[in-house]
Amino acid sequence: MTSYVKRYLAVALLGLSLAAGAKPPVAPAPLQFRIAEGRTLNAFYQQGPVAAHLLLNSGTQPRVLVAFPAGNSGAGIWFEPSGTPVQWKLDEVRPMQQIEANKRILHGIVATASADAPLVVRDAVLGSVRILRDYQIDGRYPAETASAAVRRGNTLTWSRPRLDGAPGYLISIAVENGSLGGGGDSAWTFTGSRVGEPMRLRITALTGETPLTPLGENRLLNEHAGADPRSRQALAFLSYEEKFLAGSWRFDTYFGRDTLMSLRLLMPALQPVAIEDGLASVLERLNAQGEVAHEEDIGEFAVLRHRKQGDPPGDAPIYDYGMIDDDFILAPVAASYLLDQADGRARAAAFLARELPSGETVGAALARNFAFVADSSRAFAAAPEPRNLMSIKAGRKTGQWRDSEDGLADGRYPYDVNAVFVPAALSAIGRFRSEGLLAPYATPEQDKALSAAAGRAEVWSRQAPALFHVRLPVADARRRMQAYAGAQGVDPALALASLPPAGLDFVAIALDGNGKPIPVLHSDAGFALLLQDPPAAQLESMVEAMLRPFPAGLLTDAGLLVANPAFADADIQRRFGRNAYHGTVVWSWQQALLAAGLQRQLQRKDLPAATLVRLQSAQRQLWAAIGNTQAMRTSELWSWTYADGRYQPAPFGQNSGDADESNAAQLWSTVFLALSPPAAASATDKEDERP
Repeated sequence: MTSYVKRYLAVALLGLSLAAGAKPPVAPAPLQFRIAEGRTLNAFYQQGPVAAHLLLNSGTQPRVLVAFPAGNSGAGIWFEPSGTPVQWKLDEVRPMQQIEANKRILHGIVATASADAPLVVRDAVLGSVRILRDYQIDGRYPAETASAAVRRGNTLTWSRPRLDGAPGYLISIAVENGSLGGGGDSAWTFTGSRVGEPMRLRITALTGETPLTPLGENRLLNEHAGADPRSRQALAFLSYEEKFLAGSWRFDTYFGRDTLMSLRLLMPALQPVAIEDGLASVLERLNAQGEVAHEEDIGEFAVLRHRKQGDPPGDAPIYDYGMIDDDFILAPVAASYLLDQADGRARAAAFLARELPSGETVGAALARNFAFVADSSRAFAAAPEPRNLMSIKAGRKTGQWRDSEDGLADGRYPYDVNAVFVPAALSAIGRFRSEGLLAPYATPEQDKALSAAAGRAEVWSRQAPALFHVRLPVADARRRMQAYAGAQGVDPALALASLPPAGLDFVAIALDGNGKPIPVLHSDAGFALLLQDPPAAQLESMVEAMLRPFPAGLLTDAGLLVANPAFADADIQRRFGRNAYHGTVVWSWQQALLAAGLQRQLQRKDLPAATLVRLQSAQRQLWAAIGNTQAMRTSELWSWTYADGRYQPAPFGQNSGDADESNAAQLWSTVFLALSPPAAASATDKEDERP
């Protein structure tokens, strides 16, 4: 029985109780909040069966878009470029329910807004958010999803059923103090009635996809969670009984890696039920081999995919198993909860016995993934050579979180997967086996595979990281940095002063197909701090490499960059610019990852005092940069500009050269709710630590 059905049965039972004279419960207030980023105003609404994210894009390329977590669906209206920048103002957002003639229900919102310039309609797109994303990028959508505008007075409406005849989608816009012109061969145009007076507009957007069930803050966060309202609101909007959503508006559905890493980073602030529901959502999507699903095609996008593949008609989800990192993240995250947390240990037996929708137990699903991980690690453990590392799958350029085509600079063997996730997973599996937690669930063949995990973890931990080591003579590093800084228009003085006289050491982002390190400095060493216990010298080297001033390292006034191609060739530098999705940009969660990793390392009892002092200094440096970008804290990522010797954060996706756009609410950008900054540094410290 789905959560949606359960909820409506509960409503029926409530009606019976009210008829018997019981007092109705007080309905929770709707979750409503807004985030303004550059020219985009984001408004979120969630209550009961309604969850919607409205975007109003101002400027010369105006847009109205509404995304729904239900079915990862949405509707948007794109307007023609405007010679006069359009400025939107949003008044209110209200929930709406529409019952069609066939008694099918659509849920959504009605928003009242104003625009201070005429709007000429280019097109409207309805259906899956995946289709809306594609249209935003290349201006195309499948012909069968097209919808013709219907005019009634000053209201223009686009609506259609889902392609399989199920309840579909609607978006309309009405002008209340102006006129609607056009039609036929002319573009539809909304115009105000008086010069200088903004048009008052009413925007309605609805979806017929099955609603999700919000977890609600009382079942989501515990008493240790941070108080930041925006982060709490963004997390609540993205959290449901069925799954956590990766980010809105562009990823309003399940992503395996995002779920697992967010659970791990948020774990100190989450209620046990939220952690368990999140883990269960990952486990129920494992394939027969035990691989973790990266993404899912649901709703109308699944209908489209089944049609293209010649499958029987239907909307059964289609899962993508193309990534390799998430397969190895599951075990360390499960261990963090079930072995390291008191609540998890106390609830472990019951959780492992929990049945997933398929009827399989959580314990059996975990054993399947663990056996896959153990088997996958065999070749390198026997012969620790680059060719035996975990490789990006054949025919793909992506396989871990840097999942844009250029994110790994054509690398085949990613650093994070091989140097961190595989050994961390093997170590976690070894712990599970020694504790005997999976004994009731693992088959004899699986148990045999698991028995080798601990020994292989030692080989991977000792041998894999060294394959990614890059060392540059200081003169070479200086020459490359100066040339790169000149091309980027930034002052390299602080970066040059930070170079160690013995040369520059860092870990490569990946190895190429020949096993050669690709010299892009990156932030993924944060995973090692979060999941491993590196030797003191290696730990200091990784932290120093990341926290040197850019372009010697990754640190800027605008935050910690996720990549620095200064030491790579010109082609890689071009592909890793500040307008590239995984280029010299800041991802909020990567800052949190390093913050959490530093916090964990500072709790170790085996590190020398001098190392702890250096880690504390690094922690203060990082948090100073984080503090500079509080306005962007729940965003997916941002870029930067440089002027007067300082880096300034800039919204990503609002310049013509940007590869995509950024979500205003991203799941793993809310993880600061589980982190606290260190004690404030003195004014002298802050001045010394300025990047």
